[in-house]
Amino acid sequence: MKKSVFLVFGIVSLFFVNTAFAQFSRPVSVGVGAGGTLSLADLGNSDIRFAGHVDVDGLITPFISVGIHGEKGILSAYGWNSDFENRYYTLSGNVKVRLGQFLSLPDNYSNYTLRASILNQILANIYLGGGVGFIKNSIENSIDPNYVESISNMGGEITDDLNSENLVIPLNIGLDIPLGRSLYGPKWAINLNYQHSLLPKDNLDGVINKKNDQYSYLSLGVKMALFNR
Repeated sequence: MKKSVFLVFGIVSLFFVNTAFAQFSRPVSVGVGAGGTLSLADLGNSDIRFAGHVDVDGLITPFISVGIHGEKGILSAYGWNSDFENRYYTLSGNVKVRLGQFLSLPDNYSNYTLRASILNQILANIYLGGGVGFIKNSIENSIDPNYVESISNMGGEITDDLNSENLVIPLNIGLDIPLGRSLYGPKWAINLNYQHSLLPKDNLDGVINKKNDQYSYLSLGVKMALFNR
């Protein structure tokens, strides 16, 4: 599964980066960030933990991008005299569409990026995104026998597969605050992003029940545009 995901991401990224090079001076950006995670799993009392990420994004238009997102962090929760900790990492591909794609902006993007007000530039860079990838779990848990019995009565189970690889579907809403101007767009950006990740398979905490697990990640980061003319 992991090799297939890497192969798909590589082909898609290569295609869009080549397309972007034909249109823009600065088609690729790299970003790093960090923030807090919150699990939405079977043990209901979630702790706020820490994660960090790296992004590589390529432009299709000035306001639509495709990218690769790598993330590593910790998820944990407790309840029913039980607890878990998951030191996970994910790799996913995504598409982001920014509000500027739908605003009445001039055809000359270079003129716009030099003359637009800070407020207009910020509004134009509010985005929604979605993607698909995999999550690699590394779970340690302590499950109370009474909770095991309760889960079993509801048709669930406690799994021994604590190092699984599962599909993950990240959904994003965020904002890039551009810093610095040039003919081809901002050189830097401050990024604020909320990511909500859906797991089609219920195994984020080692407890398999009727409701699939989810988690959220709120992060602050910085992006740098590459290949400046």
